[in-house]
Amino acid sequence: MDVRVLFFARSRELAGTSEATLALEAGSTTAALLPRLMEQYPWLAELGGSFVLSLNQEYLAPGEEQVLKAGDEVAVIPPISGG
Repeated sequence: MDVRVLFFARSRELAGTSEATLALEAGSTTAALLPRLMEQYPWLAELGGSFVLSLNQEYLAPGEEQVLKAGDEVAVIPPISGG
């Protein structure tokens, strides 16, 4: 199944793209998606895991795991600083 991944702010810079499509096995979870992201975009390691995911525009709590479905949209959102 294909899942659409969106990259925002620093994650977009590190990934070198604003979005990608990842093919995952049916029944994969958001936890299974993370190693795939790190494998395909190793520069994301610079964020040190300091990012949150959203699934279909809903933030996931740290450590929360959701089953993904074909066509789902996952966003990688790094910490935002302001001033």
